[in-house]
Amino acid sequence: MTWTGVIESSPYAAAGAALGTAYFLLLFASVRMHAAGASFIRVLPLYALRLAGALAGFWYFAQQGTAELLMALAGFILARTVTQRFIGKVARWM
Repeated sequence: MTWTGVIESSPYAAAGAALGTAYFLLLFASVRMHAAGASFIRVLPLYALRLAGALAGFWYFAQQGTAELLMALAGFILARTVTQRFIGKVARWM
């Protein structure tokens, strides 16, 4: 892959980061609901939304090509790190 290919695939990294941020924020919300004693029926929509969003997003990225899928995965993993640090700082103040 050339640098031109990397630059052309970079919007997929941003899309993967957005998908990852939404995924991990929904995960945080569902964990908080479990910790607060919420019933499974109240948490189930968060699980379903998180799973459906990730599957649909990565299915779309896979249809675009290997480089785009890998860039989206890199953005998703980067979003995991950033979201964990942000949630860690916010959770201390809650």
